[in-house]
Amino acid sequence: MTDNAPLRRALISVSDKTGLIPLGQALAERGVELVSTGGTAAALREAGLKVRDVAELTGFPEMMDGRVKTLHPVVHGGLLALRDNPAHTGAMDEHGIGPIDLLVVNLYPFEETVARGADYDTCVENIDIGGPAMIRAAAKNHAFVTVVVDVEDYDKLLGDMDQHQGATCPKFRRKLAQKAYARTAAYDAAVSTWMADAIGVAEPRRRAFAGTLAQSLRYGENPHQNAAFYTDGSARPGVSTAVQHQGKELSYNNINDTDAAFELVSEFDPANGPACAIIKHANPSGVARGDSLKDAYRRAFDCDRTSAFGGIVALNSPLDAETAEEITNIFTEVVIAPEADEGAREVFARKKNLRLLTTGGLADPASPGRVFRQVAGGFLVQDRDNGRIAADALKVVTKRAPDQRELADMLFAWSVAKHVKSNAIVYVRDGATVGIGAGQMSRVDSCRIAARKSQDMAGELGLDAPLTQGSVVASDAFFPFADGLLTAAEAGATAVIQPGGSMRDEEVIKAADEAGLAMVFTSMRHFRH
Repeated sequence: MTDNAPLRRALISVSDKTGLIPLGQALAERGVELVSTGGTAAALREAGLKVRDVAELTGFPEMMDGRVKTLHPVVHGGLLALRDNPAHTGAMDEHGIGPIDLLVVNLYPFEETVARGADYDTCVENIDIGGPAMIRAAAKNHAFVTVVVDVEDYDKLLGDMDQHQGATCPKFRRKLAQKAYARTAAYDAAVSTWMADAIGVAEPRRRAFAGTLAQSLRYGENPHQNAAFYTDGSARPGVSTAVQHQGKELSYNNINDTDAAFELVSEFDPANGPACAIIKHANPSGVARGDSLKDAYRRAFDCDRTSAFGGIVALNSPLDAETAEEITNIFTEVVIAPEADEGAREVFARKKNLRLLTTGGLADPASPGRVFRQVAGGFLVQDRDNGRIAADALKVVTKRAPDQRELADMLFAWSVAKHVKSNAIVYVRDGATVGIGAGQMSRVDSCRIAARKSQDMAGELGLDAPLTQGSVVASDAFFPFADGLLTAAEAGATAVIQPGGSMRDEEVIKAADEAGLAMVFTSMRHFRH
């Protein structure tokens, strides 16, 4: 790759006009001829800049509502010609094709059009054709052509030109070419994903995912692993859209755990009262509703005070100073909430390492979406687990039906179990978790671990008996044997919510009846691996 002569002609065609005028002015001051199309040309002219229309170069007017304007040999020849190839330069001379040294393009706002819920035809009209074609052409010929697709690179472009007497260096052009191909790949991924959904293709033959770098991370799960955080452009409230008000940069594990915490607390509508979730290593250590946000935090904290240390706190309501004071009694990595008032921010300002994030709203637990996980040689794709169940959908399978208090706690426990690594067991009493067993190879072990944690907390809180006495228990999947259910009964649970569907359901139901338990089936499971 060789260093070029100074840039002499730039073709600029942008839908996002941010920074356009300063860029145009800076290029003109450096002796670069500006060529443009439609609204971009109009904006540059309005700013007093001299601009040539693409139509003047091609000899053809824009047509078909602007669908055809840059798809022409004069444009693509100017981008693709190898300047050091006599056959190419001869063809340029023969056909009156001038070189295009710089291409500045950002694409029709397809992703934004989809995000605002536009209809099918409007989305199709916002699929850019000429833009990606030019970008790919210029990027391929980066030995001679500079291509810019991000507004953030305008100043870098000008800086590189100034360092190289009006030219750009090969290293810089390579970086821009890579960005260009990544942009068109992401654009095509957005189009293909949207179209598959729009026409009802659940399992397309090829699927692509794309993201935009949000943050380079110090390392991944461990210091020897490189990592970065990418956003997918969706507007779902959460860690990717949150504003960080203070504290160190989020780490890989912080982001993973904060996402888990906020998704869980979003299950609980603030119209039904404040709620808090405390997460450690992607599992909840405590979840609770309360009469106030401070009360909800305290009740969640009292489920497992040991594990809460160094955890992530997620709240479903705006954070206030009183709750913030309570949270600062122990070391907490991250607090995430829809909002935080000035008093809460002042409290947290005394804890310089604590990260405070606000999202502006809660995630919709019922909204559709997809998640994917890499495996060797490929990746798995599935719908987000947005399954929810109402009281009238529960099937009572025991002689005793749950009372209203038990029923409310069952639904609360079921919402929490959805966010606990399987095998998941969740004991709940009066709208607060009192024991959580997560990620065990045996369901009965999860029951035992959760009960033991409750016993430990009873000692720490000075209680006469564990809070599992009089609780309900949720299991994310069916009990394959009666042993897990009986362990829960021994811990003091009086009611059980589980999917059902085991070959031994009758055996488990009989054991529940003999123990005086109420049990309901959901016919829905919540495995979370």
